[in-house]
Amino acid sequence: MTSKSAAAAARATVYGYPRQGHNRELKKAIEGYWKGRVTADALRTTAAELRRNTWRQLADAGVHEVPTGDFSYYDHVLDTTVMVGAIPERHRDAVDADALDGYFAMARGTQDVAPLEMTKWFDTNYHYLVPELGPDTVFTANTVKQVAELTEALALGLTARPVLVGPVTYLLLAKPAPGAPAGFEPLTLLDRLLPVYAEVLADLRAAGAEWAQLDEPALVQDRTPAELNAAERAYRDLGALTDRPKLLVASYFDRLGDALPVLAKAPVEGLALDFTEAAAANLEALAAAGGLPGKRLVAGVVNGRNIWINDLQKSLSTLGTLLGLADRVDVAASCSLLHVPLDAAAERDVDPQILRWLAFAKQKTAEIVTLAKGLAQGTDAVTGELSANRADLASRAGSPITNDPAVRARAAAVTDARRSQPYAERAAAQRAGLGLPLLPTTTIGSFPQTAELRVARADLRTGRIDTAGYEERIRTEIQEVVSFQEKTGIDVLVHGEPERNDMVQYFAEQLTGYLATQHGWVQSYGTRYVRPPVLAGDISRPEPMTVRWTTYAQSLTDRPVKGMLTGPVTMLAWSFVRDDQPLGDTARQVALALRDEVNDLETAGTSVIQVDEPALRETLPLRAADRPAYLAWATEAFRLTTSGVRPDTQIHTHMCYAEFGDIVQAIDDLDADVISLEAARSHMQVARELASHGYPREAGPGVYDIHSPRVPSAEEAAGLLRTGLKAIPAERLWVNPDCGLKTRGWPETRASLENLVAAARTVRGELPAT
Repeated sequence: MTSKSAAAAARATVYGYPRQGHNRELKKAIEGYWKGRVTADALRTTAAELRRNTWRQLADAGVHEVPTGDFSYYDHVLDTTVMVGAIPERHRDAVDADALDGYFAMARGTQDVAPLEMTKWFDTNYHYLVPELGPDTVFTANTVKQVAELTEALALGLTARPVLVGPVTYLLLAKPAPGAPAGFEPLTLLDRLLPVYAEVLADLRAAGAEWAQLDEPALVQDRTPAELNAAERAYRDLGALTDRPKLLVASYFDRLGDALPVLAKAPVEGLALDFTEAAAANLEALAAAGGLPGKRLVAGVVNGRNIWINDLQKSLSTLGTLLGLADRVDVAASCSLLHVPLDAAAERDVDPQILRWLAFAKQKTAEIVTLAKGLAQGTDAVTGELSANRADLASRAGSPITNDPAVRARAAAVTDARRSQPYAERAAAQRAGLGLPLLPTTTIGSFPQTAELRVARADLRTGRIDTAGYEERIRTEIQEVVSFQEKTGIDVLVHGEPERNDMVQYFAEQLTGYLATQHGWVQSYGTRYVRPPVLAGDISRPEPMTVRWTTYAQSLTDRPVKGMLTGPVTMLAWSFVRDDQPLGDTARQVALALRDEVNDLETAGTSVIQVDEPALRETLPLRAADRPAYLAWATEAFRLTTSGVRPDTQIHTHMCYAEFGDIVQAIDDLDADVISLEAARSHMQVARELASHGYPREAGPGVYDIHSPRVPSAEEAAGLLRTGLKAIPAERLWVNPDCGLKTRGWPETRASLENLVAAARTVRGELPAT
């Protein structure tokens, strides 16, 4: 096909769409089901309505081919585990008894059965459920969900493309099941898994699928020759099938690298590539591979992970370059739109000028359609859209919001900041000042956000109560949280964060340069949705943000109360960050604002200050070559935030739900006095990783999995502590949950923390006398 005919054939598509509905109907239905207020049939009806609404909206917007199978009750990787029948043995009875309840048992656990481990989906804040596979795993196809959703879309008269997690990525994301032999690699199960994918593809073809998309984002990471050979074998075998739809292999989040020629040569009909994060690299590699003659190329030229408007002219230029490299060029976002909110037009409180700079899922869909039209019909067909887009881009570039000379001057004057005293001297001063026992207990920061708190927050917004009434509710909540911790015997207390709706949003609302949304919900995991703030301009802190409530809590107790802050990297990672300057420059601005807060907390008498950085690993670049530069500015930003305090002020940090082995040196470089980390689901793996590195400071690997409703017994927590002691000596081991408790209810929180303290006392009593 010539370049002209390739352009004329250009179509618009997307890989996936937000699942929750405009009013988070899915969240409410699922949580209602868990509580017994919503029947299974009612939940399924809500889900079907949401899917139909999404497909109709996409089709009405001009999307030529809608995705199916991307919808999920909890997580698309968990859906894949069900599709291939890789149910862990401990969950089989629950799944056999009731498929829906068994599905949620794998996701959340039950009182008797632990859930699957959860970790971050590549370098995003979306969490997936980690498959557990072993040499005895038997795969069996279960295509009920995939076929049913395709059938629903086709019944609406739409062109639909099923979207599946690809077999190589699925295996590379998996972990060895408990009891698997040491050194077992799930990828060795590929030959066993491929026939199941063949059966799934055959069923989809029989149901009417012309195309099927297999997502292989794991191939944008550094891969060994053996892993690349596995990818080559997988798509050689799947491509050789005769009873299948056409295959579109999709990659996103980075450059495809050495995997691109492997997939380009595979007997599949199309590739989807990211031309936002890695435009130049993928263009160069595609040209070097000789293009995709006779194949379809889906070009992800609209950023699917951030909320800024697209530069349409630049994207059309990229698309024009791609013509001639493939038989057909279609237009898409760089990845699923799952990672952005639904509709910017719903934001009534954002300045109309700034609103023109924002593109959520609905607006990104319109951009994709415009670009497909411009590519197919020429720029004259989209003259009006291009003109408006140029004006909006110029408005943002010239806005005073994006350029504060005072902030920029302060950031430019920064040199790398480090605490002047070595850790050993600081630790001695802190032990003398704090007087804590061995195995000190604490929590990560937040306590349950009760219904009364949510009602009070809503009443304040609507004017049913005034600020004084709301603050009285906050004081009462802090009193209750502090009293509970004292009675339970926790050593280092927190105020519970009742005034905070979200750990990033709370600070963003008090910093200049940030914008808050009212409806910008994005799925983090399961039914947990967050509203990432928009980091639109230069950052500064007009006044203290946390000192008032921290000092109030400290006035209620003689035990130390931690000051609680969100760190600079996490403030970036869990926001929609500006894309018009290097991330390191933005991180430095945020760090300086937080440094002012740390110093004010110390001045107010706070002796323990926690600066959370759960996103440090999440934001790690997917390619090793890109990591040193990132870790340099990320660790510098943390040290800049925390290095201005006295040696007797104890600095904590916290990280959760990520693979920490890759960044132990960076954790060391933060120079925090204490770090708490998620460890319960992974059975203290991080403690072993810290020990292997020779980590010299104090650490609290979690003994209570807060993302499950189950209450761990004191014996279970004590067992985890004993495992932790094999890696970390008692004088440096803390006892804490995996993460904050805001999503849990009070009954389970109360019981779990009482068991945690009891476990600490038990194990403390087993330590040799000193």
